[in-house]
Amino acid sequence: MTRALTGLLTSPLRNLVAVVAFMLALITVSTTGYVLAGWSLADAIYMVVLTVYTVGYEEVRPINTPGLHALTMMTIVFGCTGMILLTGVLVQVFTVGQIKQLLGRTGVTTEIERLKGHVIICGFGRIGVMLAKDLKDGGMDLVILDRSEARIAQAQALGYLCLQVDAADEAGLKAGGIERAKVLATVLPDDAANVFITLSARSLNRELHIIARGEQPTTESKLVYAGADKVVLPTHIGAERIAEMILHPETARFIRGSDRMRDFDKTLRDLGLHLEVVTVPEESAAIGVGLGEMENRGRGGFFVVQLDRRDGEVLTRPPGDTRLQAGDGVLLVTRADIAAITTLFQASADRVRAGRSLF
Repeated sequence: MTRALTGLLTSPLRNLVAVVAFMLALITVSTTGYVLAGWSLADAIYMVVLTVYTVGYEEVRPINTPGLHALTMMTIVFGCTGMILLTGVLVQVFTVGQIKQLLGRTGVTTEIERLKGHVIICGFGRIGVMLAKDLKDGGMDLVILDRSEARIAQAQALGYLCLQVDAADEAGLKAGGIERAKVLATVLPDDAANVFITLSARSLNRELHIIARGEQPTTESKLVYAGADKVVLPTHIGAERIAEMILHPETARFIRGSDRMRDFDKTLRDLGLHLEVVTVPEESAAIGVGLGEMENRGRGGFFVVQLDRRDGEVLTRPPGDTRLQAGDGVLLVTRADIAAITTLFQASADRVRAGRSLF
């Protein structure tokens, strides 16, 4: 059925090529016939075009021989027939193009209506492309929303369910099945758009888990206030990773330098755990405190698996009485709020607690 439909929808193009080739051949043969009858090339082409398009102007030269009569009648019959066919094929091409577009939209809409508990990705830029690939590899059902025709074409080529809509419009979110979705990730490079999408999505689905991208640090609070459950700051994360590689190259290589460790990190995340590196700054309240004491302060929210000293010494599974020094990189596994844990290690003596933290 699919093959037959595909053949039906692609055949107009073949028909168009065939009719155009036929018309070119007719014009060439008729023009050659008039030239052989002693006409100039310009007069011959003019006569053929007038005849083929049935304009009806008088002949540029007399048609006064049996050969010219036959040639002219042949040009009239085949020319008029060819023009009728050409007109019909052109109409068919444009109509089929619209039908294909309509069928495509209908098919995508039908598939989206069948989804439940899926992920909606708003924006198919650099982050959206990588996110969609990882989710697809993980077996997640997902729908991509973007208003760019080029990006939607790219998503279609990669085999994703996608719609060319404005995700900031409630109608676009509803078309993506927002009421039945489990997670929405808005990863547009526009903070204002992400805030508006978050507001709209939260109003349409109170149970939805929303992850939003922010470009400016000041946007994080706005996204949370708008209803985002998690806010990701790619620039901030990238800067942290670069600093990590510079300050603690051995630890960075340990946790991110191999496929095995990346798989291990992914497994931890599936269990709700995170593998993170925290740097102890100068004048931190944690300086001189033992690792065991720090874990007690964290109330079981994390445990230390490696300590990377500023002088290059690496301590794997350091004992609990190992005391922290300025510039240490602490590799830990955590199930708590990483921001609160970071504050615990980095806060000065008068700011050990972290507001909403778990400590």
